[in-house]
Amino acid sequence: MELKKDRIEIASDVNGRDGIGVEIYRDNKLKIEIFRDDTKQSRTISVFDNGKSIDISFELMEEAIRVFKKEIPWDFIDYEKNNDSE
Repeated sequence: MELKKDRIEIASDVNGRDGIGVEIYRDNKLKIEIFRDDTKQSRTISVFDNGKSIDISFELMEEAIRVFKKEIPWDFIDYEKNNDSE
């Protein structure tokens, strides 16, 4: 069975940490993991790029997204439309 290039997998880990999470793949490359570690009683978001990862607490990411949604307009600026009106 061939895996889809863009997919979400649910995975558990009991080696070095004990918990469960989701892995998000794009073009067969792991990009994001959200993991619940039952030994540390924490949730972590790991972002992967070029084989390196950065861990961000789930709570910090939630706060960042909440602030972004509150403070930043959701609609994009349409620069082509703005240039046409000049």
